[in-house]
Amino acid sequence: MPRRFDVAELIDGVRGGDRVALARSITLVESRKPEHRKLARQMLRELAGSSGNSIRLGLSGVPGAGKSTFTDALGCRLIDQGHRVAVLAVDPSSSVSGGSVLGDRTRMGILSQSDDAFIRPSPTGLHLGGVARATREAMLLVEAAGYDVVIVETVGVGQSEVAVAGMVDTYLVLMLARSGDQLQGIKKGILELAHVIAVNKADGENAAEARVTARDLSIAMKLVSSQANERRVPVLTCSALEKSGLDEVWQAVLDHRVHLEKTYGLAKYRGAQQVSWMWSQTEAAVLDSLHGTREMRELAHRMEEAVDSGETSALDASSELLRVFAAQVPSLDWAQPD
Repeated sequence: MPRRFDVAELIDGVRGGDRVALARSITLVESRKPEHRKLARQMLRELAGSSGNSIRLGLSGVPGAGKSTFTDALGCRLIDQGHRVAVLAVDPSSSVSGGSVLGDRTRMGILSQSDDAFIRPSPTGLHLGGVARATREAMLLVEAAGYDVVIVETVGVGQSEVAVAGMVDTYLVLMLARSGDQLQGIKKGILELAHVIAVNKADGENAAEARVTARDLSIAMKLVSSQANERRVPVLTCSALEKSGLDEVWQAVLDHRVHLEKTYGLAKYRGAQQVSWMWSQTEAAVLDSLHGTREMRELAHRMEEAVDSGETSALDASSELLRVFAAQVPSLDWAQPD
């Protein structure tokens, strides 16, 4: 039985803080079905005026840095201070089976029990960048539901892990002591995007080494940003296990938000992000539509076989795919008005 969505009911539920309605709304925006995408656009337009009022924090880090444990500890601390916290946790999908463990909720055992927290694990699917395809839309939905802190916890650090920086206000990168050459495990591009860096697990015997690592990373950040008048990225230490250093990390997040407002203006900063997302969505829609009809799928299969056998070149095959696709553009669902 196909799942049906009542947009008006979902909108009322989200505005009223109904967690079930919020979860169903996120399911709707995650759907790839054309009819669901139209409903999702309608819903997001209606809720646009209720969103945008949160602190948006992106969280990434080296493998084993304790991102989920840190989120659990920080989220609980923020709730104690009167905030409502939404966590959009993204798990990597298998490129073979397409499956995803979605185990982040189990590593946020305390936070997940709070009535003032909402945790939504989502698979990346085939979307690069360490975030799910609909993470941006989900962010707007949790904001409309009244959550004033949104944490996007990504799959980890890598060359494609920069997408999160294009949707949040502050990008926090967690690091570890004793993980070898820090700059070997993390690309310079990630360091250039980081707004706050925290060396986690700075407790027990690791505390001293964490301080050394923080000092080394602080020096490395000077090399990344050579402009004397640019904001200096703070490098801090913390322990999610012992709940220490969390206040300092959060203050660094707040300080960066003030810097954004003074330097760019938060609305202008987010507006530039939306322009970038417009093009990303357009490109994704075109790519989806390339496989959206039986004719295109069959042609793609033939072209793949022809290129694989050497019968034709990749360039000629691409040209043929685009020629047939262009002829179909007027009839594609995404090209029609809602």
